[in-house]
Amino acid sequence: MTSRAYEAGIASNPSAAATNDAAADTTGTRGGTAYATSPYRWVVLIAAIPMFAITQMYWLTFSTISPQAAAFYHTTPLAIASLSMSYMIAYIIFSMPASMLCDRRGIRACFALAALLTSVFALTRGLLYWSFPLVVLSQLGLAIAQPFVMNPLTKLAANWFPVNQRATVTGIGSVAGYVGIAVATATTPGLYRSLGMGGMLKGMGYAAVACSLLLVALMKEEPKVPAGPKAQRDGRFSLRDAMALRHNHDYMLLLVAVMIALGVFNALLTALSDMFVSHGIDSDQSGVIGTAIIIAGIIGGVVLPLASDRTGRRKTFIVFSMTIAIAAIAGLSYMSAYPLLVTCGAFAGFFIMGAGPLIFEYGTEIAYPIPESTSYGLLMGSGQVTGILFILLMYGLQLPNKSMAIPLSVMIALMVVAAFAAIRVRESTLLTDNAHAKDTDMP
Repeated sequence: MTSRAYEAGIASNPSAAATNDAAADTTGTRGGTAYATSPYRWVVLIAAIPMFAITQMYWLTFSTISPQAAAFYHTTPLAIASLSMSYMIAYIIFSMPASMLCDRRGIRACFALAALLTSVFALTRGLLYWSFPLVVLSQLGLAIAQPFVMNPLTKLAANWFPVNQRATVTGIGSVAGYVGIAVATATTPGLYRSLGMGGMLKGMGYAAVACSLLLVALMKEEPKVPAGPKAQRDGRFSLRDAMALRHNHDYMLLLVAVMIALGVFNALLTALSDMFVSHGIDSDQSGVIGTAIIIAGIIGGVVLPLASDRTGRRKTFIVFSMTIAIAAIAGLSYMSAYPLLVTCGAFAGFFIMGAGPLIFEYGTEIAYPIPESTSYGLLMGSGQVTGILFILLMYGLQLPNKSMAIPLSVMIALMVVAAFAAIRVRESTLLTDNAHAKDTDMP
C-alpha cells in the first residue's frame, strides 16, 4: 500500500528529512507531529457522497413540477416555491447549530443526526403525500437536515486527507450535490408522470433510508494518525471562534466575495426563466440554459479544485474564476441569441459552481486553526442570506415589460466588488507550508 507523508522544513533541513526517512517510512512530520494517510479515507468519502446528492435532490423536488404540484395540492405556485425556499431559510437558522455539533462531537455525530432527520422526513413526505400541510412540515425537516449534511464536508477532508488533496475532496462532495440538482431537474417530471405524486415521493423516501444506512455504517470519525494539520476539537463551540474571524483580514475579504458571488448565483438560478422572458426565450430554452449551467458546474467542480491541488495555488484560480464569471453573467444579462446564452450559461456554471468548493476549502485554510465546519458554515450561511435578498431585488426591480436589466446590472456591479475583494486575499499558507510532500511505501 501507499501512504503520503509530509516533511515540514525539508527544503531548509535536508538532514532532518534523511533522518525521518531512515526512522520510518509510513509517517511524516510537521512541527513534530506525525502525519500519514489511510486508504480508508476513500471509503469515508464514498459513504458520504450519496447523502450529499440526495439532499440537493430533495431541495428541488417540486420546482420542476410546480404547475402539476400546485394543481395536485390545490394551492398556489408561490406556496410550491416556498418548499424550495425553505432550504435557504433553514440553512441560515441551523448552520451554526450544525457547526456546533460538528465541532463538539465530530463529523460522525453530525452525519448521524443528518441521516436520522433525512430518513424520517423523507419517509413521512412520501407516506403522507396526500396532505400538503404534512408535506410542508416534512420538507422543512429535510431542509433542517441540510446543514448537518453539508457543513461536515470540509472537516471530513481535514480529518482524513492531506492538505494537497482537500480541495479535490471538497470539490467531489460539492459535485455530488450538483449531480443531485441535475437528477432532480432531469428526472422529477418523468417520475411524476410514471409513478404519480405518491409513488415518486415514496421512492425518494426509500432511497433516503438506503443512503442513510450506508453513511452511518461506514463513517468513522478520523484515522489513528492524522493525514495533515487540522483544527483540534476541544469539546466546545464558542461564539468567540466565529467572532475571532473578524480580525482575519483574508477571511473577511473572502466572506465579502462569497456573500456576493453565492448570493448572485442563487438569485440567477432561481429567476432563470423570468430573466429571459424579455429576450424572447421560452421556458424549454431556459431549461436548456439551466442544464448547461449545472453540467458545466459539475465539470468545473472537479477540474478547478483538482488543478488547484496539483499546482499548489488557490488565489489564482479564485480570482480568474470570478473574472470570467462577471463576463458570463453580463452575457446572460444583455445577449438575446439563444446559442450565446447557452454558452454564457456554461461558462457561468463552470467558473461559479466550479470555484465554489475551492473557495470553501480556501476559507477553512485561511481560518485555521478555527474549526473547519465553523468557517465553512459562516461562508455558506452568508450566501444564503444574500441569496434571499438578491432574489427579492431581482423581482423588486423588474420593469413592467418583465425586463430584469436593472437588477442584473446591479448584480454585475456587485460581482466586480467581489472580484476586487478576492484579488486582495493572500495565498493559503497552510497549503504552501505543506507543499513538500512525497510518497512512501507502507509495509
